[in-house]
Amino acid sequence: MNEEQLNNDEQRAVEEENLKRNKKLFKKYLLFFVVIFALAGSFWLGFNRGKKAQATPDDKNFPLTETLLENKSSGGENSVDFSLFWRAWDLLKEKYVNKSSLDAQQLVYGAIKGMVRATGDPYTTFFDPKETKSFSEDLGGSFEGIGAELGMKNDVLTVIAPLEDSPAQKAGLRSGDRIFKIDGKITTDMTIDEAVDLIRGKKGTEIKLTILREGEQEAREISITRGTIEIKSLKLEFKDSGIAYVKLIKFGEETAQEFDLAMNKITAEGSRGIILDLRNNPGGFLDKSVDIASRLIPKGAVVVMEEDSAGKRESLYTNGGDRLSSLPIVVLINEGSASASEILAGALRDDRQVTLIGRKSFGKGSVQELVNLPGNSSMKVTVAKWLTPNGDYIMEKGINPDIDVNLSLDDFNNDRDPQLDKALEVIKEKIK
Repeated sequence: MNEEQLNNDEQRAVEEENLKRNKKLFKKYLLFFVVIFALAGSFWLGFNRGKKAQATPDDKNFPLTETLLENKSSGGENSVDFSLFWRAWDLLKEKYVNKSSLDAQQLVYGAIKGMVRATGDPYTTFFDPKETKSFSEDLGGSFEGIGAELGMKNDVLTVIAPLEDSPAQKAGLRSGDRIFKIDGKITTDMTIDEAVDLIRGKKGTEIKLTILREGEQEAREISITRGTIEIKSLKLEFKDSGIAYVKLIKFGEETAQEFDLAMNKITAEGSRGIILDLRNNPGGFLDKSVDIASRLIPKGAVVVMEEDSAGKRESLYTNGGDRLSSLPIVVLINEGSASASEILAGALRDDRQVTLIGRKSFGKGSVQELVNLPGNSSMKVTVAKWLTPNGDYIMEKGINPDIDVNLSLDDFNNDRDPQLDKALEVIKEKIK
């Protein structure tokens, strides 16, 4: 056997060894891919079956009012196994790496908040004791923060209205601004109350909001120094030609009394017409909007209709004291007019055919009830949706003005108010 043949034999041996190794690897990887494809196929099949199941009327749905909660799996038609909750609780208790740091009461609060969030309604909210105290301070009219009412618009955290003379207004925050970051924290999936909790803070401290304004392509950052927010209910001025200008800032506990004082002054001045400014009024107590409507609309007229979960409607009527119902009125609204201010604007439009001037309102057409719970906690629950006297449901739609007048950024920066100018023009025509 010569050297060349020996080399050829060695080469063949190496090639055969490599071939055997490759076959083994191929089988190994083939098995691996078969398993992967089998798992993926099973997942895809299950996913598609799940999608089909979700799309069919036979999908398992558990209406809350018809469902029995049990701490076991009974397999009943309308039963939910609540032992799942306790199993999750026990897992945290047994296995969580920092279980000694867990606060059982906070876990309960978190569970309730998760349940409430699952309603999909941003206005149904659970407040723990600290949050209940803050909410009560808001209603009372004094707190520390930036002074802006927030809401959800198309699932985006949005400024309903900066309050009059607040740090937010002075820093340039405007109705309709969409907030994407709070001190660098992305607001996606934040509830309104979580955002409010971040924005709140000690007087003199600074917060940065990243916002996108309608009509602009790029986000901007606004720095706001927190302050003590004192919320007044209204402001009264007398314009020329016997025009009373009433700016309603909110519908709080003292609003009706403050409006009555303003009404006395309007009557004493012999005013011939009224401009009612509801711009940037985020709402408040429903009954206060009925009280104010009762001063401006004759007794016995429908102010608002409430519709409950069963579709039953109940009307709320003006209750008298309508000393201003004979005076011509025009109403100013904008993107920051929400809830109770929309109720009042809708009632004046439908009952007295007043002229609405400005921009389309925010569109909050639901009614919340605040319920006190044990341990100084509370819950704000959406109990009804509301409709204007003519039966218009405004949720997400808002109320359109009769005369659309924009307030541009240039107007805002230069203290011009074309909306108020138009209102003065229209009311003067009415009192001729």
